[in-house]
Amino acid sequence: MSYDVEKPDEQWRAELGPAEYAVLRQAATEPAFTGEYTDTKTKGVYSCRACGAELFTSDTKFESHCGWPSFFDPKDTDAVELIEDRSHGMVRTEVRCARCGSHLGHVFEGEGYATPTDQRYCINSISLRLTADES
Repeated sequence: MSYDVEKPDEQWRAELGPAEYAVLRQAATEPAFTGEYTDTKTKGVYSCRACGAELFTSDTKFESHCGWPSFFDPKDTDAVELIEDRSHGMVRTEVRCARCGSHLGHVFEGEGYATPTDQRYCINSISLRLTADES
């Protein structure tokens, strides 16, 4: 897979903290209910912490009580890429940044949340950076 932003592994390690690197570049998961944006209600845009691509907006963030920030739709359809993930004995859909390939989280469907898309993009806070709207 080719991305607009590609860097050698050593450069990602130098630019990201150890926990950021583990999640963004090695598809780890931050512990539930520990992320900086889990309960954030701030209006703004959530961007990829690795490359700055705009991924989600506060308008699509909702309370799922799952322990991670949840969104029902990406900012733009092509902002993220979805990849089948068969790790840990499950079949899930991994969500990656379409610009740099960094791991963001997973998307789930059909869980019955009252959202327009019936999807829950379950995203690690550490994968994101929130830029608050200026008001």
